[in-house]
Amino acid sequence: MVVEYFKKYSRYLDREMEYKIYGHAGKVCLVIPTQNNRFFEWEDRHMYETVADQIEEGKIRFVACDAIDLETWSNDHGNPKERYIRHEAWMQYIIHELKPEVDLYVGSSMPWWVTGASMGATHAANLFFRFPDLFDGILALSGVYEMDQYYAGYHDEITYQNNPMAYLYNMDKNHPYIQKYNLDPMIFCVGQGDWETETSRDLRQLEQIFKEKGIHAWCDYWGYDVAHDWPWWQKQFPYFINHMLKGDVV
Repeated sequence: MVVEYFKKYSRYLDREMEYKIYGHAGKVCLVIPTQNNRFFEWEDRHMYETVADQIEEGKIRFVACDAIDLETWSNDHGNPKERYIRHEAWMQYIIHELKPEVDLYVGSSMPWWVTGASMGATHAANLFFRFPDLFDGILALSGVYEMDQYYAGYHDEITYQNNPMAYLYNMDKNHPYIQKYNLDPMIFCVGQGDWETETSRDLRQLEQIFKEKGIHAWCDYWGYDVAHDWPWWQKQFPYFINHMLKGDVV
């Protein structure tokens, strides 16, 4: 498996940002780490090994980015407005710097898929739903989608546009984004075991919004023995990626 490391300055974040690319060809999929973790997390957790054949065959390659949750969502003692301005800067880094850099490097400007687990799934959903021209597929594992709990009572336009449950709830059924979403594979998976109470509740609420808006996402609820943890994500990830690659997502 070809693995390449990059470190480049971001003008949006005013710091150097690191990332890795896994694979030499195929559909590009952005990987976002879990809360407070780094771009190398999925490699350390052996996630890419679960789809090694697909990577080696040139069907897919993964771009593992850094997140800055310690400065934003997890910064409980920080100024709320500054925290979410900082998060929005990270979003702009992804779409205006990271994606164009990687597109230039791989020689393609096609939309990407995006994936993540836990908070990574939250970020993945936000990118997918806000920027459907840049992302045309999502695999979200055990995410939370109602973000009010992180806002400490603070609300403004930035917090709203980074709260998928809120802006999807208010989206008009005839909004052109919905037609775009429905052209793409959308998979949201959650277990119902340990540490999945909040995430399974959020997905059920999100699924209801999908039904009301006519958004045709696959929402999959695994068993009561399925925990919010890596051994299960290591099973879910290859299962769903293979469905996406085959084009048989319903």
